[in-house]
This record gives sequence, structure tokens and C-alpha cells, in this order.
Amino acid sequence: MRETWIILGATSSIARAFARALSERGQALIVAGRDMDELRALAGDLAARGAAEAKAMRLDIREPRSFGPIIEAAGLAPGPVSVACFVGSMPTQAEIESRPELIETVIADNFAGPARFLLEIAPLIEARGAGTVVGVSSVAGDRGRLSNYGYGAAKAGFTTFLAGLRNRLTRAGAHVVTVKPGFTDTAMTWGVEGMFLVASPEKVAADILRAVEKRRNVIYTPGFWRAIMTIIRLVPEPIFKKLSI
Repeated sequence: MRETWIILGATSSIARAFARALSERGQALIVAGRDMDELRALAGDLAARGAAEAKAMRLDIREPRSFGPIIEAAGLAPGPVSVACFVGSMPTQAEIESRPELIETVIADNFAGPARFLLEIAPLIEARGAGTVVGVSSVAGDRGRLSNYGYGAAKAGFTTFLAGLRNRLTRAGAHVVTVKPGFTDTAMTWGVEGMFLVASPEKVAADILRAVEKRRNVIYTPGFWRAIMTIIRLVPEPIFKKLSI
């Protein structure tokens, strides 16, 4: 069945790879973000790859008034409506500590904004009785760590939100996949110190698409991050407080 997929934060490297995979399956796409020139170029690329339709629309996740036109456009399309949320920002913990006001934008970009968009579109997904929500969280949300607890806190909130949304949408025949990537080679992580086992955007996008097809609930990508984060969560707090991770 042909779906209409809304890709939020569509110019990010993982989002591009995911959108290309969907286009090759003949899905219709709405690619949303702030850079309209890049989005139009992306829409053209997706159409050339086989997308049933590819439309570029403006989105600023900090401006809820930009949500309505996207949701209205999706509502005019037949069939299920699905959403993949790739928006986010990641200033360093040092930057947040030197400028505490940044925590508000971190929460807006990684939790509050995406959550509000999903709440606004949820009735449409329910009404269609099908569809998928892909919410990109992070392994950083599994435990507050010295190196990124501001960003991690926002992602932890989004993870909890997605779990509740999954319970809600399941009752209408839709599904929610929570994605927890580890270190990925993207513009957001460029230059960040201490990264290891860095995955390609294409690898992460392929894992997400597989999770959508299998209706997985929560995935770590690459998969070995599940074991890594299980170990990190199990470290006793007296020991964990002494670690510089």
C-alpha cells in the first residue's frame, strides 16, 4: 500500500538516505526543513529515484505554526500517513554549561518540538487506521553521563514520549518505532571528540527501514549499541560517578 511519508529534518544525512530508500519503493514523500533550496533539490532527486510524489515544505521545529501546512498537505493525500522525525541539535555539554540558556533550545529541538508535531498529526494517523512513526532518539538518553547529560536528558524525554505514543497509536492500527543511534557520521557529530565505532548514515537508514518493515518497537543502530548501553546502565552509581564518559 502506498503511503505518504513526512520526513522532518529531511536534509540531515540519515534522513536523506532514508528518504531515498523510500522513494525507490515508490512512496510519496513530503520533505520538510528550513533550507528550501536544499529541500527542493532533494525532492527532485527523490522523484528521479521513483517517488510517487516528492514535495518540499518549510519546517522550523521551534515554530509550531509551521506544522499546520505540512499536516494539511499530508491529509489531502490518500492512504496511510507516516512520519520520520530526524530533527535535533547537539551543542557540547561545555557549551551548555557556559551558556545555560542553550538547554531550552536543546529541549525544543530534540523533544518538545518533535513531540508537539507528533501530537498534532496523531489524529490524522489514527483516522487512517495505519501508518508508522519513526522517532530518532539516541543512546545518550539511556543514562545521564558527564559528557552530554543536557542532550541526553532531552533524548530521554523523547524516548519516553515515543513509548506512550506507541501505546496510543497501536490501538488505531499504526505503529511507532523508537530509534537509538550510536555515533553516526553526520554534520551534527562532525568534530566531536571521543567518538568510536562510527556508523555511516546509509547503515543507520537501512536499519530503520528494516525496523519499520518488521514493526519493531525499539532499535539500537548499529545493533551492538544495545550491549554497550546495557553495560553502561548496569554500572553501579558509586562507580559511575567517577567515570569521565
